[in-house]
Amino acid sequence: MRESAKECKGVRDKCYRLVLLALLVLLLLPTSLQAQSKKQLEKDKARVEQEIKKLNNDLAKAKKNSKAGQQQLKIIEKKIAERTKLINNLDGQLNLLNIKMTQTEDSIALMRGQVDSMKLEYGKVVRALYRERDNISHLSLMLDTKSYNHAYLRTKYFRDYSRYRRRQAMMIKQKEQELNDVGLELQRQQREQQGLLEQHRRQKAELAHEQQAQQKSLKDSKQKEKNLQGQIAKKEKQKRELQQQIQRIINEEIAKARAEKKKNVATSSKGKTVSTTTESKSSSAEVALSNDFASNRGRLPWPVSYTKVSREYGKYTHASGGQNMNNGIDLVCNGGTAVKCVFNGSVTRVFICPNGTKGIIVRHGDYLTVYANMGTVSVSEGKKVTTGQNLGTVYTNSDGSAEFSFQLWKGTQSQNPRTWLK
Repeated sequence: MRESAKECKGVRDKCYRLVLLALLVLLLLPTSLQAQSKKQLEKDKARVEQEIKKLNNDLAKAKKNSKAGQQQLKIIEKKIAERTKLINNLDGQLNLLNIKMTQTEDSIALMRGQVDSMKLEYGKVVRALYRERDNISHLSLMLDTKSYNHAYLRTKYFRDYSRYRRRQAMMIKQKEQELNDVGLELQRQQREQQGLLEQHRRQKAELAHEQQAQQKSLKDSKQKEKNLQGQIAKKEKQKRELQQQIQRIINEEIAKARAEKKKNVATSSKGKTVSTTTESKSSSAEVALSNDFASNRGRLPWPVSYTKVSREYGKYTHASGGQNMNNGIDLVCNGGTAVKCVFNGSVTRVFICPNGTKGIIVRHGDYLTVYANMGTVSVSEGKKVTTGQNLGTVYTNSDGSAEFSFQLWKGTQSQNPRTWLK
């Protein structure tokens, strides 16, 4: 009987050890893997949050520029993509945490079952001993033996059994402490879950806000694009009208010059010698001026100081898909830049451009130079002008920009200013 009790005790202790070992493996292995996954997710989350912060800074910079609508839209799209990654990251963390909480709850249930079983067994032993407390005497059990060896074995059994009961009581207390610790860990996980859920809710709200901003930005961008197309179309129409206006004025000037020559010829044929001599000198002066102008091809000074050439001479396709002819060269300048005469001549026309700005035509014999998009004019029709003389200033637009147009004609044929200017 005693040997059977020892065997039962040994088997029971071994079972407890195996159960504890299995429990530790169950708890530690998934926790280790989850901790590694969680660490990677938190690292990814920090990277995504840093990217969102950078995009917010870029967006703030882009908003300062009214022409950066498309750039703003692209940045918002990137923010939405990064915000979606962050929400997916939080979903991953929540899934891992839910798995861990489920495992912790299972561990609590297993440990609670072990503690209850240990308490139940311990209670049975205590109740059995309590019922037999008046019938059992350690001294009588030791003396009521056939030999000294039996007495020694009985004494050793009682001593071992007492140690076992104390150890069992300690194990119950230890298990209860472990159960309490696991319960605290579950509470910590629940708090972490609440924190992640709050972050998830906040990020969802931010995503919705950014999606609304994306729609607004897209709408604003389309409206700006529409307005810009309208402005471009209006500007191109004005440019066509300006080209037509200049062409008409040039034709009028040529026709007027021809009419004057015919008049002079008719007058000279009537025998007015003085008039003929004067007209001859005038004609010779015009020829000399034309020759002088032509001899300076490639050496004429630029009429304005400019920052860049916005459009060269020749045909071009504008934004709406149609084609226009630019009879001169368009230059971007600072507002109020002085306009200089490129060669000696006389002012034959001061006119108003289709966009409301001013223009000047200067005759150099058979050649004419045109200065358009001016804000102020400091010369008048019929006045002689010299190379480098101030003719006025470039017009400044409402947005602070300024664009000046310069043309050069020989008779009714426009010339490429690039081949004449130095």
